[in-house]
Amino acid sequence: MTTRRNFIALSSTGIAMVLAGGAGPSAAATGFEIEKTEAEWRAILTPAQYGVLREENTEPAGSSPLDKEHREGTFHCAGCDLALYSSKAKYDSGTGWPSFYEPLPNAVATKADWGIFGKRTEVHCRRCGGHLGHVFNDGPKPTGKRYCMNGLAMVFRPA
Repeated sequence: MTTRRNFIALSSTGIAMVLAGGAGPSAAATGFEIEKTEAEWRAILTPAQYGVLREENTEPAGSSPLDKEHREGTFHCAGCDLALYSSKAKYDSGTGWPSFYEPLPNAVATKADWGIFGKRTEVHCRRCGGHLGHVFNDGPKPTGKRYCMNGLAMVFRPA
């Protein structure tokens, strides 16, 4: 039975799918450089990392030691080891998650993420498609962006 609520939900989903396809580089594209089966991902990731990277979960705020990581180095994808963010672009956003004002070139892809809070922009590793977090337009100069990342999705490599 189609109710008004079901119709609105289905219509919104269709609109979201159309908008996501036209919003620039998309993590929803098929054919990542690194593809693994669910069993292969589970074999190399902890259950918590799998939840974030492969099921798009969010770790609790303040739970990642990477939020307080201030050494010089590079933050890499925990799934495929692609360099994602330089420590030079990291800042303390006060949110409890590691935050950056810009990714390294050709490191991430984005897609529209529609939920109860409206549209957000989800950030994924462009090489393996792993979910990293979200990007918001309330960051510092020079970009004005806040890439709010899950620490579980990354590993830090000191310089």
